[in-house]
Amino acid sequence: MSELPELVKDLALILVVAGIVTLLFKRLKQPLVLGYIVAGFLVSPHMPYIMSVVDRADVQTWADIGVIFLLFSLGLDFSFKKILKMGAAPVIAVSTIIFSMMFLGISAGRLFGWAQMDCLFLGGMLAMSSTTIIYKAFDDMGLRQQQFTGLVMSVLILEDVLAIVMMVMLSAIAQGSNPDGGQMLASVVRIIFFLVLWFVVGIFLIPAFLRRCRPLINEEVLLVVSLGLCCLMAVISTTVGFSSAFGAFVMGSILAETVEADKIIRLVEPVKNLFGAIFFVSVGMLVDPGILVRYALPIAVIVLTILVGQAVLGSFGYLLSGQTLRTAMRCGFSMAQIGEFAFIIASLGLSLGVVSQFLYPVVVAVSVITTFLTPYMIRFATPSYMFINKHLPNSWITALNHITLSHPQSVKGTNNWQRLLVQMFRNTMVYSILSVAVIMLMLTFFLPFVRRLMPGWEMHWWANAICGTLTILFISPFLRAMVMKKNHSPEFQALWAESRLNHLPLLFTILVRVVIACMFIFYVANYLSRFSNALIITMALALVILMVLSRQLKHSSIRLERLFIQNLRSRDIEAQVNGRRRPLYEGHLLDRDVHIADLEVPSDSKWMGKTLRELALRNRFGVHVSSILRANRRINIPDGQQMIFPGDRLQAIGSDEQLTRMGEALTAEVYSNDPDLEKREMRLHQMILSGSSPFVGKTLQESGIRNRYNCMVVGLEEGKENLSSISPDRQFRKGDIIWVVGELESLRQLDGCRM
Repeated sequence: MSELPELVKDLALILVVAGIVTLLFKRLKQPLVLGYIVAGFLVSPHMPYIMSVVDRADVQTWADIGVIFLLFSLGLDFSFKKILKMGAAPVIAVSTIIFSMMFLGISAGRLFGWAQMDCLFLGGMLAMSSTTIIYKAFDDMGLRQQQFTGLVMSVLILEDVLAIVMMVMLSAIAQGSNPDGGQMLASVVRIIFFLVLWFVVGIFLIPAFLRRCRPLINEEVLLVVSLGLCCLMAVISTTVGFSSAFGAFVMGSILAETVEADKIIRLVEPVKNLFGAIFFVSVGMLVDPGILVRYALPIAVIVLTILVGQAVLGSFGYLLSGQTLRTAMRCGFSMAQIGEFAFIIASLGLSLGVVSQFLYPVVVAVSVITTFLTPYMIRFATPSYMFINKHLPNSWITALNHITLSHPQSVKGTNNWQRLLVQMFRNTMVYSILSVAVIMLMLTFFLPFVRRLMPGWEMHWWANAICGTLTILFISPFLRAMVMKKNHSPEFQALWAESRLNHLPLLFTILVRVVIACMFIFYVANYLSRFSNALIITMALALVILMVLSRQLKHSSIRLERLFIQNLRSRDIEAQVNGRRRPLYEGHLLDRDVHIADLEVPSDSKWMGKTLRELALRNRFGVHVSSILRANRRINIPDGQQMIFPGDRLQAIGSDEQLTRMGEALTAEVYSNDPDLEKREMRLHQMILSGSSPFVGKTLQESGIRNRYNCMVVGLEEGKENLSSISPDRQFRKGDIIWVVGELESLRQLDGCRM
């Protein structure tokens, strides 16, 4: 019999020990993450009295896969649209918290004389609170429905995004010789470029691909396809110089906007749990008791830095975002711990070889201690507020409650210029990134390919001309949209009609975008030709004018934008169709004292089996049924012939009074309980027809057994093993033995008349 590979033995040991320890932690109502870390410590070589993992390199490979799937799962729970809807308040809070905690972490490292990279990575670890641990703590303490927890979770979502950015920046800094502000700025620009590019291209392609393959995809195929896309983006991310975790997060955020997102989350959950457990076990394997004893003082100082820093500076960040002192303190105290992202950042530092070996076990120990203290910090927030409120002057409390950098404005109060410029900048940035990506692909891959197909100096310029022409054709829809988009928007028209002084600045915004579009054409032409600059500029301007005047390009750009918007909203549309989200037009109805209500038809309703015309809901209550949700179908604008079934959800439009009366009627008009329920028992009865029976000589239909006596003949006994079926035109004969089903009283009446 062949010997088992060491990897299988190690995996068996890890999962068995992790299973036992996590059962214990589940019993003690502690986070499972801590159980995995303890399990890793138990199976590590630092525990000499029990079995330990043999091949740590293979386990580390599995742990790296765990990081990929953890961040892929995080991306599935993330939505760029949620971030855009949050406004400035969470951005102010998270920026204050991250920069403050990074400063404290770097200062703590320098206090102990650690290396520059150790201090920098320590600051990054301390800046990231644990979404998993905080969510679990809120759930266990029954606080998830309170308002402040929503504020905390919105900040944590932004922190998770910035953690990905921080990992990329730390990688860039670690690989550079002398990182400076210019290199960091270049890293940020590079991150934004690829993030926008991948997201826009992904929203174009991935939902369309899944929509086309939807009839062929079952749960097994969907799991394989989604994990394949995750790994593909991880490979692409590492190819362009980012981490695999960053690519996995981006693909997860793209799939989060698809109709299949909920299914993917459910299918990926077991895979994420398995590999995530291996990752956290590998974290625990790095805990060295000797290092913990040697660095006991730094561990204690870092724990105090996190607790005090988040309690004070975290609360201050929420104050700046516009929260009251009480809410800010509850939010800040809740974030006083570090978790999974600290381990991931520490793993990144070790893999790059830029941090010391002692830093990992120190961070793990700090995470364990702060995680245990998280529920106590959440509870301690209210007494701390009461103490401050009691001992500080009222003027100070009032001043703290009004410290804010966030000033929300109503839609009407928002400046038209501000809205217009933001929209123009966003469109110009997105279309510029797409144009740059197309140009890079064409000049990097397509141009050498064409030159190989057309060798020789004479054909060299033909190859350049073909590549340049195709490149400009490919980017032309983007350039036209860049120049023309928002030129007919309500803000532009309102500003144009408001004052003649606005005409010149508005025309200048168009001119700037024309110049940017010409720059792209100038670059392509200058790269591939030897024309003079004046000729290239003239040609670029002429091409931009032709693009603006082209109706075909106009339709192409509009079609591309509509496809993008449809793909971006596909998950929201699916939620509306299935009744999990209200239709978008409901907000317009509220202004007219009309809204939409979902009314479910009870299983015992007297409405079932009737058509909408028979129910006459408009005449009776004044409501309009806009949709009927039935199983996984949505019937929009049903006609009068549409029948109502039990379990249907009627989406009705009306006023509060009208919808209330309809709901009351739907609840009241039900079948009452049968007082003679015991008499409804069905029995099987044998009947032997005598010569005097009124049924002899009659067919089954003429006998009236079903219509007059409410009974049913199920068969004829002819001495066979099974009953014979009776044809409706067969006449009963003397001596026939028939079997009849019916209620007891009906059978008695039938039995009394057969003689």
